[in-house]
Amino acid sequence: MVSLLDLSKEELVAIILDLRKRLEALEVEVARLRKNSSNSSKPPSSDIVKPPKPPAPSGRRKRRIGGQPGHPRHDRVVFAPDEINRTRVYELHRCPGCGGRLKRLADGDRIIQQVEIVRAPVTVTEHRARSYRCTHCGKTHDAPMPAPVVKCGLIGPNLTAIVAYLKGVCHASFSTIRKFLRDVIRVTVSRGQLAKLIGKVSAALAGPYQALLERLPSQDRLNVDETGHKDNGKPWWTWCFRAELFTLFKIDSSRGSDVLLTVLGKEFDGVLGCDYFSAYRKYMKDCGIAVQFCLAHLIREVKFLLTLTDAVTRNYAQRLLDALRQLFRVIHRRDETTPERFQRAIEQARQTVLKVGRKAPMRRQTQNLAERFRKHGDAYFRFITTPGLEPTNNLAEQAIRFVVIDRRITQGTRSETGRKWNERIWTTIATLTQQGRPIIAYLRDAVHATFTNRPVPALLPAGP
Repeated sequence: MVSLLDLSKEELVAIILDLRKRLEALEVEVARLRKNSSNSSKPPSSDIVKPPKPPAPSGRRKRRIGGQPGHPRHDRVVFAPDEINRTRVYELHRCPGCGGRLKRLADGDRIIQQVEIVRAPVTVTEHRARSYRCTHCGKTHDAPMPAPVVKCGLIGPNLTAIVAYLKGVCHASFSTIRKFLRDVIRVTVSRGQLAKLIGKVSAALAGPYQALLERLPSQDRLNVDETGHKDNGKPWWTWCFRAELFTLFKIDSSRGSDVLLTVLGKEFDGVLGCDYFSAYRKYMKDCGIAVQFCLAHLIREVKFLLTLTDAVTRNYAQRLLDALRQLFRVIHRRDETTPERFQRAIEQARQTVLKVGRKAPMRRQTQNLAERFRKHGDAYFRFITTPGLEPTNNLAEQAIRFVVIDRRITQGTRSETGRKWNERIWTTIATLTQQGRPIIAYLRDAVHATFTNRPVPALLPAGP
């Protein structure tokens, strides 16, 4: 082995430069491996170790658990008189202390309203169709059963809706639902029967789901996000389209722009709120679509640059982060100023971000970000000129959290039937929650309508 003492000055310099280059590459790799949801676009569920919470501002005490000082108190709304099934009255006839006579106070009653489930919360109805034999021709005939009874089968529409609620909203497995029905409802149902019930509800939701799918291309604003989905162990993708009045989920084997073309088409005339994923950029380029890239994702990527060891890169990232924070300060103070002053302030903040972002030092990480500002800088600030458009993609990310939870619990689907069920029930749950409507009531109405051959109620409220 050659000693370093035997090497020339030029050879030593070459070794040092090579080692420095390798060290820089290792530092970049270490920073990449340390990425989490706070400094990148990775979801919080991917964090192996949760990043530490930032310390509380100086001079402020740690917040106590529970209700906070100054927050309004929230009491449960009492049951209305027509919702009460029975009333029990307790009286006093003499004073407990001295035995004197009592005079009843008009509005002084102490009331406790108590809710209880009945011991057997189901009714069992036996439908009999009499059989007859014709005395003339000898043929046997049965009296016709009502069509809704035949369609329902063993489980009635209300209980069918409850099973769908347990499966879709509560993420319950068929085994858990069987135990609930057996132990609480006192009805024994097989897994195959439960699968049939879910199939009936899925068929009932097909029409409302298709109606929302057809309305997506006509929306003025859409927030879009996607997350992984396992189908029989194979990787698929769940796409989330969040409009003003509804949210739609679509499961597809592709994560590419072809899904956007299929769902929204080439002539989509609205604004697409999304992250900087390549599928959205390709759709934007190929079809000339207006896009609002997520500023929250951009901030997290700038924070990642602050974790690198190169001082020049960190200085650039800090300047850009300060400019972005000033932009959000202007946004948060919008209601405190006039529209004219806000427009001037937001435009000045925008120009500062673009100027700082494009003027980056000659480093690979910083130049990638600078090139993004040069190519798509304006797409980060479309919310300034589009009323009602959010600067972040938080709406779609919040809507897709329910899907991520369901994926963690259920481990995905195993067939096209399961994918269709998930698309429809997730869309129903998200849309009704978005509109503040009760989910179980809609499921009951949808199932009743299907069993009685009536139109299933729409997921969108009726227009004026």
